[in-house]
Amino acid sequence: MSDIYETAGKFYGIPTGNICDNQGLEGAMAAEIMPLHYRMKCAGVAMTVECVPGDNLTIHKAIAVAKPGTVLVISCKGYTDRGVFGDMFATSCMARGIKGAVIDGACRDREDIIDLGFPMFVRGVSPNGTVKEQLGAIDEPMACGGVIVEAGDVIVGDGDGVVVVRKADAEEVLQKAAAKRDKEDEMRKLYEQGKTTVELMGFYEKLGMTKDDIR
Repeated sequence: MSDIYETAGKFYGIPTGNICDNQGLEGAMAAEIMPLHYRMKCAGVAMTVECVPGDNLTIHKAIAVAKPGTVLVISCKGYTDRGVFGDMFATSCMARGIKGAVIDGACRDREDIIDLGFPMFVRGVSPNGTVKEQLGAIDEPMACGGVIVEAGDVIVGDGDGVVVVRKADAEEVLQKAAAKRDKEDEMRKLYEQGKTTVELMGFYEKLGMTKDDIR
């Protein structure tokens, strides 16, 4: 079996939709958790970080102990009235090889983080600051964006949102999702030539059509 960090890296650039399609049409976090910029992408290994809402002390520890190739998956239980993550954290993460951050909560310094190019996926943005008082859990199973995430799972994010791939399933899902991407690249060439989804996907019977109906 490949190292999970190596496997996670190979997910980079595979559309999150292709990944969901190859794990039972699911695995995506809540639709409200989106990138700060639609071009942001990330793929890495989950480090789970559970914060007390409005308190970012746990994130300080997580950044200090995270391995390169990690994606920080931060639960603030959906609380968005305080930005727990800003451009200083993003700068530190980039220097330490952390591939991105997902927050079921809010960040701040949106413009600076976009300019840095650090991939961030958040439920909201708020300029309000945080306290640093209560240490939460790291690398414990938790819910983020309506999905249970465990340390070591693969996290993939792009303009459509964030998908969680179970560590045990990562290699199989990677192979299937990559194959689907390649197949769609080939089909796209046929669509560009004027072929339709009805023809290429064989939907004649379901749609009550025949080949003669295609214009």
